[in-house]
Amino acid sequence: MSAFVAIALFFSCEETIETPSAEKDQPLINYVNTFIGTGGHGHTYPGATLPFGMMQLSPDTRLEGWDGCSGYHYTDSYIYGFSHTHLSGTGISDYGDVLLMPTNETNFNNGADGKKGYRAHFSHENETAEPGYYKVHLDSTNIDVELTVSLRSGIHKYQFPSAENQFVILDLVHRDKVLDAKIEKISNTEIVGYRHSEAWAKDQRLFFAIKTSHPFDDLLQSPPKTGMPGARRSSLKFKNPDNEPVYIKVGISAVDIEGARKNLDAEIGNKDFETVKKEAQDYWETQLEKIVIESNDLDKKTNFYTALYHTMLAPNRYQDVDGRYRGMDLEIHNADFDYYTVFSLWDTYRAAHPLYTIIEQERTNHFINTFLAKYDEGGIMPMWDLAGNYTDCMIGYHAVPVIADAYLKGIRDYDVEKAFEAMKHSATRDKFGLEAYKTYGFIPVDEESESVSKTLEYAYDDWTIAQMAKDMGKTEDYKTYIQRAQYYKNVFDPETKFMRGRFRNTWFAPFDPYEVNFNYTEANSWQYSFYVPQDISGFIDLLGGKDQLEAQLDELFSAQTETSGRDQSDITGLIGQYAHGNEPSHHMAYLYNFVKKPHKTQERVHQILTELYKNDPDGVSGNEDCGQMSAWYVLSSMGFYSVTPGSNTYIIGTPLFDKATINLENGKQFNITAKNVSDINKYVEYVYLNGKKLDRTYIMHEEIMNGGTLEFKMTDNPAVWGSREGQEPKTEITEHLILPSPYIEKGDITFRGETEVVLNTSEQDAKIYYAVNDEEFKIYKEPFKISEDAKVKLYSEKGDLKSPVLTTPFYKIDPNLSITLESEFANQYSAGGNDALIDGIRSTKNYRTGSWQGYHDTDLVATVDLGSQKEISTVSVNFLQDQGAWIFYPTEVQCLVSKDGKNYTALTTQKIDASKRNSELEIKTVEFKIPMTEYRYVKIIAKKLGELPQWHLGYPMDGRSWIFVDEISIR
Repeated sequence: MSAFVAIALFFSCEETIETPSAEKDQPLINYVNTFIGTGGHGHTYPGATLPFGMMQLSPDTRLEGWDGCSGYHYTDSYIYGFSHTHLSGTGISDYGDVLLMPTNETNFNNGADGKKGYRAHFSHENETAEPGYYKVHLDSTNIDVELTVSLRSGIHKYQFPSAENQFVILDLVHRDKVLDAKIEKISNTEIVGYRHSEAWAKDQRLFFAIKTSHPFDDLLQSPPKTGMPGARRSSLKFKNPDNEPVYIKVGISAVDIEGARKNLDAEIGNKDFETVKKEAQDYWETQLEKIVIESNDLDKKTNFYTALYHTMLAPNRYQDVDGRYRGMDLEIHNADFDYYTVFSLWDTYRAAHPLYTIIEQERTNHFINTFLAKYDEGGIMPMWDLAGNYTDCMIGYHAVPVIADAYLKGIRDYDVEKAFEAMKHSATRDKFGLEAYKTYGFIPVDEESESVSKTLEYAYDDWTIAQMAKDMGKTEDYKTYIQRAQYYKNVFDPETKFMRGRFRNTWFAPFDPYEVNFNYTEANSWQYSFYVPQDISGFIDLLGGKDQLEAQLDELFSAQTETSGRDQSDITGLIGQYAHGNEPSHHMAYLYNFVKKPHKTQERVHQILTELYKNDPDGVSGNEDCGQMSAWYVLSSMGFYSVTPGSNTYIIGTPLFDKATINLENGKQFNITAKNVSDINKYVEYVYLNGKKLDRTYIMHEEIMNGGTLEFKMTDNPAVWGSREGQEPKTEITEHLILPSPYIEKGDITFRGETEVVLNTSEQDAKIYYAVNDEEFKIYKEPFKISEDAKVKLYSEKGDLKSPVLTTPFYKIDPNLSITLESEFANQYSAGGNDALIDGIRSTKNYRTGSWQGYHDTDLVATVDLGSQKEISTVSVNFLQDQGAWIFYPTEVQCLVSKDGKNYTALTTQKIDASKRNSELEIKTVEFKIPMTEYRYVKIIAKKLGELPQWHLGYPMDGRSWIFVDEISIR
């Protein structure tokens, strides 16, 4: 059973204490700085959009690169144009559809090559951005541009410096690879067309309708044909003798041209620019009024409302005004609910969707109905969907906790039984390591990449299925998924106290918790070893008690900030090894509450709120990630956070503002006041809920939804509030317990002569049973030795509990065979260690399982010693190519043979055109024929490519190639 211990249940029956609600002192849109996050690695955009709208009309200043994901970066000084779709805060690039750029001549070159083009210089002094509105002066052409939007349509306003030479470039080739495109002139004031493109979404389809305020001459197009794949650009020359502002109205649709027309006519029609702008800003004002705060600190207030604004930029509406939309099967469907896309679920299930269950309950129903429609259309609920495409990006099946969290909070305007069926379907496939997860209770390193992170996140997702099953009376499903929710225990190493990868039932080694490697998703072991939100009590037991969790948290926040292993640009916002710039860390500061040390939560939360969020373009410590980074701020600054979505519980931290009022959809208000709050008075002395002292460090969802007042009394020193037994929150699993699987603590999987095998388990008093090959199982009492190829089977028992049976193959290497590596392989790509290239174990194409040996920006030099002179006929060696992962074939491979290890004879060098572009994942076997002569030593030299080719994504970042090699075979 999993439950939060709730004290004094009668609180919910108390009368609500009347407290004056927070009042705004001016329009809240004035506190939104849309440039926050446009610098650094925030990846936001400053342009005009509506809450959860389909159109994001914004300037594009960057065409490629990681910091160009949104199309705009604050450090840039040229604008290429204004496109109609953008992603907010993502780590992968897409969108930038249908670019318009006013200019003073026809030139189809964008200028990115340094030659004359239609791009224009601009400065931030002449740039203004507000919710629903954007304005900039283009210095190169002296043209003033203003933009505003409705949900699916927008208006451009261009003021040219003179009546002469008024041109607008329409560019459909901007940014992504174009699969097909068309521009068609309907009249001298109307254009329609489409753009089908490939980027993160492999088949994005967008249609547009454009109407202009002034007539234009016949289109000048490049190339001249319509309806053809490839490049599509046009130039419009306007007739405007009185030099009036030129207005261009644009409607978009993912369905068809007619849909784009209907959207434009229904939402904008004959409205003028100022009317549409006012409607947009009134819409934003209403949205921001969902939470009203009072504070005299302008920067903090700006950070708050910008964060709230950012939580409302995604998901995006993906449906026309007539109800039609393009589904995950890329067919046209119709729905009577609002259909959305851009669900960054690995990020947003943690805080953004819990925030929506408070302030966007009706929209949450639409989100879930969208999930179920996508389940019907594509066969599965999405992990990260984009424009009708499954991207298979990130990990977990996090539509599941979004549904469970909403359901358990009473948000149920959808087919509940179907939702539960879709949730179970997500959890029962065989992709992404799930087959191994279901079989073994964890994902082995050698079967799936990011095995530790996937095991941990699947276990949490399964817990949310169990909670919903329990509420629905589905006892067998509850048993199944509450047991799976405990699979985190199988990746906990009791010796190091970290979550570690299991490699052939040993622990992945050598182990460094600072190392970023393929066992974790955008993280290292520090940043994933606290991820057990569903069973923190069980995690505490594994660690050895609350004191141990507190000590581990202290070390997390005080550890050195450097990481080792793979360079991971997402790991930012570091306090020790706590990485606020990436999502796996987001709950950690609140874990102190669970060990009765809430003052430490208050210290860290206040530090994060005030140091890692700034009223500045570089004001977000990592990718904004479609609202998740901002949702953490919104919730935490009000004084609480959802550590475990699906528990209906929010853990109390420390408030940042004097007063906050949440205006609920049910017409009630939840007021939060903080007396004497300041940067010095960050500690909570007392908390009152509806006038009654609150002797627990959490509040329940229904207490917010019932309306009322949460009152904090703040002080400048750590207080005793919340530190007594029973006042702490709990998540715990007490029913249908599982037994963690035993593991091989010592023993070489590949060995010479013999190896001693030591078994162990993280479960105290559990008995371990093992068998070698076809022997009968026997109880493990002491280490045993293996001297030949063998399979060791093992399991554990404790009372009525029994773990799955695991099998580990051991391989004996010819004791006379050895290898000397003059190059240093990367630890995370060791393939088992020094002998990996002669151990007889062949690798598959999936390098992320760690079965390949990886060398970064270095040549491979390996010498095999046969132990004595032997007759050799062939020597072969395997190399992997996965250019998207920066893994390239070597440029040349040399083979040298020797009798004495000093004098070598070189065979014919084999050269490879390694820099040739090839998107296929391939394995190349390089083979050398040798005259039947006796040699003892064989040396392989593989030359690196080094600097990546100019066409590669990593080239602008001075990227360097990897060589991945496996198995030198000598016959």
